[in-house]
Amino acid sequence: MEWHWEQITVQKRVPLTISRGTSTGSTNLWLRVEHDGITGWGEAAPFSVGSQTAFIHADSPPVEHLRQTPELLLAGLAKAVPLMADLDPWQEQEWRARWREAEIPSAIRAGMDMALWDWRGKKLGIPLWRLWGLNPRRGVPISVTIGLGEPGAAVERLRQWQAMVPELGAVKLKLGDPKGLLADQELVSAVVAELEPGVKVTVDANGGWTVEQTLAMAEWLLEKRVSLIEQPLPRGQEEDLPELHRHCALPIYVDESCWVSGDIPELADCVDGIVIKLMKCGGLTGALRLIHTARAHGLGIMLGCYGETSLSNTAMAQLGSLADHVDLDSHLNLVDDPFLGAELVAGRLLPAQGAGLGVTKRL
Repeated sequence: MEWHWEQITVQKRVPLTISRGTSTGSTNLWLRVEHDGITGWGEAAPFSVGSQTAFIHADSPPVEHLRQTPELLLAGLAKAVPLMADLDPWQEQEWRARWREAEIPSAIRAGMDMALWDWRGKKLGIPLWRLWGLNPRRGVPISVTIGLGEPGAAVERLRQWQAMVPELGAVKLKLGDPKGLLADQELVSAVVAELEPGVKVTVDANGGWTVEQTLAMAEWLLEKRVSLIEQPLPRGQEEDLPELHRHCALPIYVDESCWVSGDIPELADCVDGIVIKLMKCGGLTGALRLIHTARAHGLGIMLGCYGETSLSNTAMAQLGSLADHVDLDSHLNLVDDPFLGAELVAGRLLPAQGAGLGVTKRL
C-alpha cells in the first residue's frame, strides 16, 4: 500500500462555543491509500476531550492522546505509514496489531480505517452501507447544533439552521455556561419558544455541570420538552454516574467518557446511551464495535462529530440507520468544505450511492 496525505484547513461559518471554549475552524488531514490502481480516502481531524484523567483498561489511549493536535496527528501518521508498507488492504488483523503496539493516535487510525474501507467498497464496486446490509432511509433526521451564547444569538443561529435544513427535525443546545444555570435556562427557553412542537431537543453540557446542577437542570429541562442530557459531568468523574443515573429525570448519554467498546461494560448500568465519534473510536470499524456492544447492553446510540468535513460525516452516515440520534452537522457549518458526499433529504443525511464512501472532491 502507498499512502499520501495533505493538510486541509477549514473555517466555520459560525464559531461554535461550548463549556470548554470556542472553535473557529480546524486543520485536518486528507489521507489517501493506493493499491491495485484503486484509491481510498480518509480524514483525520484534531480534537480534545478537555480532561487529563487517564483511562483504566488495556484498550484505553495514552493520556497524551486525549488532546490530538495537528502536530500530534502528523507525528502519528509518520509513525503509522511505515508499519503498513508490506501489507495490503485486506490484512486487517495484522495492521491493527501493529497500530496497537505503536500506540497510533485514534484520529490517525480513524482516517486510515476510513480510507481502507473506502478502498474495499471501491474494489467491490458497492457503497459501504450496502456492503453491511443497511438501509440508509431507515435513519433518523440529523440534529443541528447551537452553541453557548446570548439567547438572541442562539435564536438567530436557529433561524440560520432552519433556512439551511428546511425539514429540521432535531436541535442540540450546548449548555454548561460558565455564567451559571440561569444563563443555560435563558438560552433553552429562547430557542424552544421558536421551535415547532415536533422538533426533538437535546442538550449537551460538555462536562460543565456538577451532580447537583444536573439533577436540578434535568427537572427543569423535562418541562421544556428536552429528551436527553449529553455528558453532564466532566470526563474522569464517572464514579458519580451511578448516583446521578438513579435520580436524574432525563436520560443520560456520555461522550467524552466513552471512547471504545471496552468502556461500555462499566458504563452500561449508569447511563442510557453513548455518543460515538470516528476520531475517538478509531474509525468505522471501532464505531461498528461500539454500536453492537452498546445494543447488547441495552444502550441508545448517538453518532457525533468534531470539526470534520463531508468526507468523515459521509463515512459516519453509512451507519446512520443503526443510530437513535444523528448529530452530523459539522460539514454544514463550513465555508470551505473541500468534499461532496452525503446529501440532506427530508432532514436526513443520506450517504451517496457511489462505491465505497461515494465522496468526491469539490471543483
